[in-house]
Amino acid sequence: MSSSPSKPRIIVICGATGIGKTAVGIELAELFDGEIVSADSMQIYRHMDIGTAKPTPVEVARIPHHMIDIIIPDEDYDAVQFSKQARKRTAELVNRGLTPFVVGGTGLYIKALLHGLFESLPVDPEIRARLRRDAQKRGGPYLFERLQKVDPETAGRLHPNDSYRIIRALETIESGGQSITALHQVHQFEDDPFRVLKIGLQMDRTKLYARIDRRVDLMIEAGLVDEVQGLLNSGYDGGLKSMQSIGYRHVVQFLEEKLSWDECVRTLQRDTRRFAKRQFTWFGADKQIHWFEPDQLSDMAGLIADFLKPKPAEPEMNIDY
Repeated sequence: MSSSPSKPRIIVICGATGIGKTAVGIELAELFDGEIVSADSMQIYRHMDIGTAKPTPVEVARIPHHMIDIIIPDEDYDAVQFSKQARKRTAELVNRGLTPFVVGGTGLYIKALLHGLFESLPVDPEIRARLRRDAQKRGGPYLFERLQKVDPETAGRLHPNDSYRIIRALETIESGGQSITALHQVHQFEDDPFRVLKIGLQMDRTKLYARIDRRVDLMIEAGLVDEVQGLLNSGYDGGLKSMQSIGYRHVVQFLEEKLSWDECVRTLQRDTRRFAKRQFTWFGADKQIHWFEPDQLSDMAGLIADFLKPKPAEPEMNIDY
């Protein structure tokens, strides 16, 4: 019989945007004395609330949420940093006797938390500055075409206007001679410090897409345009990584009179639906995920209860990351 400490158990609630992850996560965390660690690459930003669909103050009062509002919109942040901070927060919850519920739709953040990521190689600042000049002079699509030639797999995961990530991928190649895809393959995500139960939320695509369109309408009614204008007025450039995300870049283009209002709303809804489709593809490849409709709470709760049930000879443990 092994006397080594058991791995801490955590629950992952994942799925496409707009499918109801926050509501499900709160209900389940209440049942199992848990708190939520957000795995959303946009909810990390302060001052960006409506377009990121952050939990409301009422929801946060019900269940504490972590890894939300941790940086300002012009700070650099990546999955490696997320992995370190989220693991530390997860350890704190476990050591307090709470159940961590990792809730979100950013697949890479979830993978980084569960399995770690390689440390980024140092980047030559001159290479970064040159690539940024190229982006300003020739536009993001020019750099995107370059990335498609040297690292098509990474390019396939990015939007052609996502200048921040495109530059990051190109500078990684030019500085170290290896693509981000190759570095991922070498790393293999072999770090495995947790026992994990993964629950994915699914529903009919037509129903989800209708929910997404309605969600966009509700964001607009809640003041999305004023939120984006306020960010611009505060000095946050429309070309920032955070401001190039879905919703924010569309409104920026409207405010800069590059899109009509009708086209802004239409493309925002379309791009959100396309994003949801990419999330389905990402999570659909994970054979460890147990899939449920969002209203199947009792079934999810039964699975979680069995997962959390103490096993014989498992000592209690404290963890530290």
